[in-house]
Amino acid sequence: MVEIGDTVRIHCTGRLDDGSCFCDSRRAGQPIEFTVGSQMLLAALEEAVIHMEPGDARTLRIPAEKAYGAYDESLLETIPSAQFPEWENLPVGGYIKMRTGVGSMRVRVDFVDEEVIRFDHNHELAGRDLEFDIELMEILKSDAIAQEAHAAECGCGCQRLKASLQS
Repeated sequence: MVEIGDTVRIHCTGRLDDGSCFCDSRRAGQPIEFTVGSQMLLAALEEAVIHMEPGDARTLRIPAEKAYGAYDESLLETIPSAQFPEWENLPVGGYIKMRTGVGSMRVRVDFVDEEVIRFDHNHELAGRDLEFDIELMEILKSDAIAQEAHAAECGCGCQRLKASLQS
C-alpha cells in the first residue's frame, strides 16, 4: 500500500470535459514516477494514490479550484509592441518563454497588433475541470533511513499531508 514518502510509478491519462486528452503516459511510453508528498504533481493526484496497491486503477475528477485555479483576468498583460523585439513574429494563440526577475515563465500570446501585445499568464488549464484515469504500476519503497532523512530536512509538506490524511 502506498504511503507518504514512497516513490511510485503510475500511468495517467488526463482529459478535459470535452473529452480531449492533455496528457497520456502510456502514449508517451513510460509511467510517471514521483515521490508521494513531494508536490511534484497536483495534490489531488498525489492523494489519490495513497492506499492504492499495484494494479489498482481509478478515475479521479478534479475541479478547477483544486487543479490550476480559476481563470484570472488580472493575469492578462498588455504592453506596447515597440517594447518587444520582432513582435510581428509572435505566435498568436501559442506559447513563448519570457524572462522575469525570478527566472523564466511560459506565457500564451493572446493578441498582437502594431500597437499592443497581450500576454496571458494563466496556466493553460486554469478554469478547467480535469479528469484523470490513474493506474498504480509500482511502489518503489524507500528505506526507513531515507524516509527519516527526508522528514528531517523536508520542506515539501509531506509530514503535514500525512498528518491531515490520518486525522
